[in-house]
Amino acid sequence: MPDTDQLMEVLNLEQMEANRFSGSSWPSASPRIFGGQVVAQALRAAYATVAAGLCHSLQGYFIRPGERTNPVLFEVERGREGKTFATRRVIATQNSAQIFNMTCSFHVPEDGFEHSIPMPDAPPPESLSEIAAWRDELPFDIRHVEPFDPSKPSSVGAQQKVWMRTRRDYGEDVALNQALLAYASDYFLLPAALRSHGVNFLTDVHAASLDHILWFHRPTNFSRWHLYVQDSPSASGARGFSRGALYREDGVLVASVAQEGLIRRRY
Repeated sequence: MPDTDQLMEVLNLEQMEANRFSGSSWPSASPRIFGGQVVAQALRAAYATVAAGLCHSLQGYFIRPGERTNPVLFEVERGREGKTFATRRVIATQNSAQIFNMTCSFHVPEDGFEHSIPMPDAPPPESLSEIAAWRDELPFDIRHVEPFDPSKPSSVGAQQKVWMRTRRDYGEDVALNQALLAYASDYFLLPAALRSHGVNFLTDVHAASLDHILWFHRPTNFSRWHLYVQDSPSASGARGFSRGALYREDGVLVASVAQEGLIRRRY
């Protein structure tokens, strides 16, 4: 079982200057930093420079793969500082080279119109099993609605549903829960674009996330179950486009995600 305190060590950045922060990485067998981790850390850095408001959207670009053994430096550029909206740009570097950059917008909460697309049907998470190998690798409890064998990929369509939550309750802090959701939102988006073609990361495919866009619609506690509904409307030109919707267990939509990734056959 992963040490959940390590997750907070990763998300609690070291502040070096007013706009500069340093972050470590989650231990893993992979030499590369997981993209969702960098998104979450960049969001935490941005939040540290905002006096009021909650993040409602972010858009980031993955530029180079990050190395787990070296710290990542986050430089925050302060943009607009309005009465209800603020913007920030975060540049993540490693070994003096950019690995990720992100723009995010913050909004002071206010009342307004409300609607939400209903959550699709799915069996309860308690009726599903977690893939055993992931219990020692991921800081989140993740359960696939549609069972699959990663070692035997098959063409099963470009849609998938996944239940996910943190392994521990980190409280109701909105900013922290947004970072936790942002971290987990990068899981399985790229594989959604591969499902229609019967391939995955274990086969002869080179795949890498190119960008990541996230909209926060409503506050949520990510220690509770969330259904992550994903699909891939298109793949072309060695790129696959995926999108996702994150629902609370009570059926309320809390976040939307979009991502394009490189999906290139190895010859």
